[in-house]
Amino acid sequence: MKLIRFGEPGEEKPGLQLKDGTRVEIPPSFGDYDESFFGGDGLKQLKEWSGSSAIAAPEIDPEIRLGPPSCRPSKIICVGLNYSDHAEESGMEAPSEPVLFFKATTAYQGPNDPLVIPEGSVKTDWEVELGVVIGKRAKRVSRDYAIGHVAGYVLHNDYSEREWQLEKQGQWVKGKSADTFAPCGPWIATRDEIQDPGNLRLWLKINGELKQDGHTKNLIFDVPTIVSYISQFMTLLPGDIISTGTPAGVGFGFKPPQFLKPGDVIELGIDGLGTQQQVAGAE
Repeated sequence: MKLIRFGEPGEEKPGLQLKDGTRVEIPPSFGDYDESFFGGDGLKQLKEWSGSSAIAAPEIDPEIRLGPPSCRPSKIICVGLNYSDHAEESGMEAPSEPVLFFKATTAYQGPNDPLVIPEGSVKTDWEVELGVVIGKRAKRVSRDYAIGHVAGYVLHNDYSEREWQLEKQGQWVKGKSADTFAPCGPWIATRDEIQDPGNLRLWLKINGELKQDGHTKNLIFDVPTIVSYISQFMTLLPGDIISTGTPAGVGFGFKPPQFLKPGDVIELGIDGLGTQQQVAGAE
């Protein structure tokens, strides 16, 4: 299934995107795509309903805005330097264990909502990433069982303000958490939709020019390893998002570096997870 949410910001309703591209509403009895939905029987019941009733459900106007595909998660955990080519362009050694940092959940937004370059920013950058949505509470799970705690996958653009991230003291979170810095969607693809998360192409363009063209087969730490590793240090709750890192081609890796400016159009996509487009504007 492909889980979507639609409507104006703060008023989104849950729905599904069907195999033919049609978007339909789901009954209010399912509630929203939140911790209770993912942690309970929501996905199972929705799959049963969709098999018999989705075809007759009310259609959603394709012009209606798509919001973030789940309710605001309890946390967005990111894995840094998880592609060897990106570590190389960053001038850093490939890590021996996953590098973790957080994004504020207030950065979470819809896939095509505008990017707001924060006031005072001079180094706003892009990062196409595979996101993992947790579907079952995970605490100190082994790698062998980790995939069973995954509900599905989502396209994420991990925007970063590099001056705030790398040139100011403290942790990376300051450069990762501005409002609009975590667009996700257009949908969450449930685990059965993605046969192998380690076999997906991901790409990103700026103003039509291809900047990132990578593949998840080049992940240093794969999805089961990441889920298991993070669960050793914190409890992962249903609906939490783990962003698994970005391949080479980010702005600060170019010589000279390239950063976003108002009017730039950012497009990105991952096999099976759809595409996004943001237009950058000044705060």
